[in-house]
Formats: sequence, C-alpha cells, structure tokens
Amino acid sequence: MKPLQPFLAVLLLASMTAHGALYSPSSGTLNTVIPDANPTGISSTLNVSGGLPTISDVNVTINVSGGANGDLYAYLSHNGILVPLLNRVGSGSGNPFGYSTAGFSSITLDDQATANGNIHGVLTPTSGASYQPDSGSGSLGNFNSYNPNGNWTIFFADMASGGGTGPSTLVSWSLDIT
Repeated sequence: MKPLQPFLAVLLLASMTAHGALYSPSSGTLNTVIPDANPTGISSTLNVSGGLPTISDVNVTINVSGGANGDLYAYLSHNGILVPLLNRVGSGSGNPFGYSTAGFSSITLDDQATANGNIHGVLTPTSGASYQPDSGSGSLGNFNSYNPNGNWTIFFADMASGGGTGPSTLVSWSLDIT
C-alpha cells in the first residue's frame, strides 16, 4: 500500500491548485478610438467579483487595431497598483518615435512569456502570441497576493500625432486571473 500514498498525495495537491478565471468587460469603452496625440486617452473598467481570495498570476489580453504601436502608452490598475503595459513600443535613442507598425491583435501580456520576450522590442507582434509587458518599473506580478475583487481599469493614450493607419482603436481586452 505504501507506493500508492505518494500517488494519492500528488493527486490531491493537483486537485487543490488554483485555477484561472477569464474576465472581460461586458460594457464600457470598447471599439473606441484612442484620440491621436492626446495624453488624456481612454480607459475601460471591469468589475471582478467572486474571485479567489488572493491573486497568484495576472495576464492581460489586448486587441487594438490601427494607429502606430510606437505612439501608444497603456497601463493596468487595480487596488491602487498601476502597472505599465505599453510604453511607446520600439522607442529609444535610435528611434525616438517608436515602431510605426499598427495594432496588437489578441496579444497577451504575461510576465512569464519568455519565449517572445518584452513587447517593447517587437516590430510586428504575432496575433495570438504572448509577450512580457513593456515595463521597466513593475510587472503584473505586482498584483500577486492581493484580492482580485473590485475594479480593474485599463488605460490607453496615443502620445504622438500622425503615423500608422489612422487612429488606434481599443477593440477589446480581458484579464486572466489565477
């Protein structure tokens, strides 16, 4: 009987692991143009209720069309914590304007997405792929150990005029909270 005990212990632990839940706004600022060269930007808020008592992982999926990726700044906030998601992708000393490629088609921002690296260096994001958030001063892990219930707000601003294929539009976004 002893060989069966370790197996049962593993089975019990596996059944007790936390499971993620997917949340997306049912109303609010969706399919909304992000005003060109306007740091006031737009925001969309969703309310999470009935979640587990503490967070162990947060991932954000964004769907943005048009515009120039290098113009966009975005952050996620909850419970007084603000985490940058995009910070003018591709901008730097060699390219102060960032990448002129357009859109983030169902891109997931995930701290553990090491295969594709940080979104800041991605010229053409692959639809449906996962990247690390464009943040040097924080990560989605900053939400860990907090209660997931309450309002979550995503903010987008277009920080430069022109570029891209017209203005950017926030098509949709969602949270995967474990």
